[in-house]
Amino acid sequence: MRAADTPRRVGIIFSGGPAPAANAVISAAAVSFLESGREVVGFFHGYSNLVDYHPLSHRLLPDVHYRVFDNRDVRGLRNERGICIGTARTNPGKGIDGPGDLDKPEKTARLRAVYNALVDLEIDALISIGGDDTLKTANFLHAFQKRLPEGARHVRIVHLPKTIDNDYRGIDFTFGFFTAVDFMAKELLNLRADCRATSSYFIVETMGRKAGWLPYGVAIAGEANLVLATEDLTEDMFVDDPRTDPDTGEATTVRALNVEKLCDRIVDLILIRETRDRKYYGTVVLAEGLAEELPHALIAGVNRDEHGHLSLGKVNLAQLVATHTARRYAERTGRKKKLRGVQLGYESRCSSPHAFDVMLGSQLGIGAYRALVEEGLDGHMVSVTGQLDLTYVPFDELINPETMVTEVRFIEPGSDFHTLARFLETRTEAAGEWAPGPRKE
Repeated sequence: MRAADTPRRVGIIFSGGPAPAANAVISAAAVSFLESGREVVGFFHGYSNLVDYHPLSHRLLPDVHYRVFDNRDVRGLRNERGICIGTARTNPGKGIDGPGDLDKPEKTARLRAVYNALVDLEIDALISIGGDDTLKTANFLHAFQKRLPEGARHVRIVHLPKTIDNDYRGIDFTFGFFTAVDFMAKELLNLRADCRATSSYFIVETMGRKAGWLPYGVAIAGEANLVLATEDLTEDMFVDDPRTDPDTGEATTVRALNVEKLCDRIVDLILIRETRDRKYYGTVVLAEGLAEELPHALIAGVNRDEHGHLSLGKVNLAQLVATHTARRYAERTGRKKKLRGVQLGYESRCSSPHAFDVMLGSQLGIGAYRALVEEGLDGHMVSVTGQLDLTYVPFDELINPETMVTEVRFIEPGSDFHTLARFLETRTEAAGEWAPGPRKE
């Protein structure tokens, strides 16, 4: 297919947390445009500089706020750790809660600053790389431009999905997921050997804010004895949690996780392994997102980022659960049991990418070129199916039209993937409920 004349100048932005193979995505995208005679601008540290743009007081400077790439900048990067242009969690759409807010100048001031910066630098198209919040921002920019006066310059936008949580709709697997799973699974196996030697338990917290794909993958590959994510919470695991509304000061009640029931679930596992299997050690994997459900008293004072997310690393769910579980075990048995909490996550985000993630990331980067140049698309996410076959998903299919929030993909209880994890862990149900045949250690 003959390449179109536009876009001539393309921007690349990476936002949110790091992920293995990030540089494969950036490199493949940049090389695709450079090889066709186009210019590529890499913006440093997400939207953090763009939102502060002002034509008089804060213009963006080359090699300070962005870099105009040449081939030397982006060749040989596919297996490099980290992110060559950096990242940040700055949220240009902060305060926008629905389509109507896009018509309010006070709500769109940051979006307008980003748009003006792109126009000032003569950017024809923007490649957005990031998670669900970054996709939401890309859609905000896309929708914001639809409201501009006729004849205004338009910056086309395509989005490349990134999250090691793998909870994206519209794509089966996101780059960095398998690398992160493998890295943390190896750590989990080390901890398993440790607790086997010491007759103890490790409660291991992994990333997985909204969905359980990452902790489930780590548990399967790392031979955990139990994995619990937000999808596993049932109504009987919640209690009423009295709170005071911060805006009105009125008393209110919300659902919160019953920590004692969660810990009893782990104590049940320990006792079954002791009495039935004669095993006195084990590992339990928890998704960090369970901390979002904790009673207010346990998370009071923990700050949130610009997207409203709780700073989960500061909660230390693993240690909290380990401490409470040790107490419950002592109350139920009259004996002591050593349980230790470990948080895994940051170590994996910039680990050396595996070949599959490099291939997937490279294809997504090239997909950005093909979406913009060959397909002439705007407001689409690049995806792959099958053997890395490229597809393009409209933002409209990924975004809730009323809330403008991205739709999260959860693990479906009873699905084959869910059943796999449940079968391979220490089963507390009757033998054969998950699959025929005895379970081997």
